[in-house]
Amino acid sequence: MHAGIPTGVHVLCRREGRVLLMRRAGTGFFDGLFSLPGGHVEPGESVRAAARRELREETGLEVEEGELAWLGVVHRRSDTNRIDFFLAAERFSGEPAILEPHKCDRLEWHAPGALPERTVEYVRAALAAGPAPWILELGWKEAGTA
Repeated sequence: MHAGIPTGVHVLCRREGRVLLMRRAGTGFFDGLFSLPGGHVEPGESVRAAARRELREETGLEVEEGELAWLGVVHRRSDTNRIDFFLAAERFSGEPAILEPHKCDRLEWHAPGALPERTVEYVRAALAAGPAPWILELGWKEAGTA
């Protein structure tokens, strides 16, 4: 039997040309680095449902599943083999707030070309990936290399 691959979801919220980033804190995973709102896709949950749930749980922002646009996928080698889906929420309601202070200590809007220096690298790569849809493979050795 094969273990499943951890699946993550990240939501890019845009407002006036800026993207919402949150600084991770207290989790032991990328603490002190900025990332997009998101988290794990739970068993029996679709990617869009997970994106909607995570955005609401972390920031209080509400988005309809049908308003979430596919951006791309990152297949990355981290502590394990991981797959992360990136979606965009162009229309959402509410004002962002830190609703999980044990996981996040800051929310900020940033221009995509002026991300904080301390941004999670695979999130930085995803935000720079270009027009959707895209697929990135990060942290893997290229075929034919040692």
